[in-house]
Amino acid sequence: MMNQTQALAAKIQKRTARIGVIGLGYVGLPLVIRFAEERFHVIGFDIDPIKVAKLNRGESYIRHIPRRKIRSLRKSGLFEATTDYARLKNVDAVIICVPTPLDKNHGPDMSYIEATSDQIAKTLRKGQLVSLESTTYPGTTREILLPKFEKRGLKAGRDYFLVFSPEREDPGNPIYNTKNIPKIVGGLTPSCRILGAALYGQVVDRVIIMSSPEAAEFTKILENTFRSVNIALVNELKMLADKMNVDIWEAIDGASSKPFGFMPFYPGPGLGGHCIPIDPFYLAWKAKEMNFSTHFIELAGEINANMPAYVVSRLNDALNSRGKCLKSSKILILGITYKKDIDDMRESPALEVIEHLREKGAKVLYNDPYILKIPKVRKHALDMASVPLTAKLLKSVDAVMIITDHTAYDYRWIAKHAPLIVDTRNATRRILRHKAKIVKA
Repeated sequence: MMNQTQALAAKIQKRTARIGVIGLGYVGLPLVIRFAEERFHVIGFDIDPIKVAKLNRGESYIRHIPRRKIRSLRKSGLFEATTDYARLKNVDAVIICVPTPLDKNHGPDMSYIEATSDQIAKTLRKGQLVSLESTTYPGTTREILLPKFEKRGLKAGRDYFLVFSPEREDPGNPIYNTKNIPKIVGGLTPSCRILGAALYGQVVDRVIIMSSPEAAEFTKILENTFRSVNIALVNELKMLADKMNVDIWEAIDGASSKPFGFMPFYPGPGLGGHCIPIDPFYLAWKAKEMNFSTHFIELAGEINANMPAYVVSRLNDALNSRGKCLKSSKILILGITYKKDIDDMRESPALEVIEHLREKGAKVLYNDPYILKIPKVRKHALDMASVPLTAKLLKSVDAVMIITDHTAYDYRWIAKHAPLIVDTRNATRRILRHKAKIVKA
């Protein structure tokens, strides 16, 4: 008679294991598709009934995920979405892909993980594997999930299996995707690690097994803290370069010619996305429990958080040099997603920039081909819609701010008609004819 480990391993190997993915956003939905592409039956769980209804109709609400993929999965019978968390009892593997934002004090908001864990605990049964993919501080899997599941009277590593396997999704990346990005897996016990690796090994090219959930949790935080600190460094150097009348992008290009010992990072109007603006603060918060100060992390967060205000100050200076005041000026923002060519505006610095401009009395408009209306988000309720980008509009504004450098924009045409451009992304680097109109920020 097979034990629980052997039984689940056999199901995974035969691809008869049913997969449940909780959270059908930018992380969860690509994971659903990847498992279904490998002929696993997948149930997607989400608290948003509108999102669930769209998916069940074969529609996609994420621009870089084509509708035909969702339609094909629905037609095959391999995927369905639901708001009924009682159906978790019917799956063999539960994968958690819920948000982990910051609270108002820049501490971890664990409410989504807590609520999801409570739902799983209600139906947890022998033979199930639970994998947490949400980025969080080291210790979360053992300190939050494990106690909730132990109350069921089940033992991890014998009756059920618990792992942490951080998401590494990069929305809109044309090269790296769920399949070819190596997957980190850290399990609570050896059998947890083996089964976690076996599960993900069915859908990704390479699995890297860590010694524990904590090692896997630390790995993810390390990746994003590394980027945050280096982006903060180049943002600070940009401010210094501005004072020295040096083009920081030219300096970065020059330094990048060195074939060793240098890795280019680029400045911008602030950090955005679901990871880099948030994850380092999780580590800093956890470090305080151990009476340890993470000076680099906190300083980097401070520098990056101040960038929206800095680029607004550059706009203010540019207007003043032309005899204009920011108050009552008409400003057009180009691009409000957190990076180019996607429809993801989570933690986008554009929202902070808009609020700074409004506070200073400017009239603000925006254009973004990917976001036709700004939805209400956790920290912002701007109630704005994208305006058509026309020559008449460009001539009517006092300045254009390039916040997100979408490739859909014709920057030469924009420079021809706009009276002033404040470029935070170096999008206008090849434009020489209208250089007097352009201010780097």
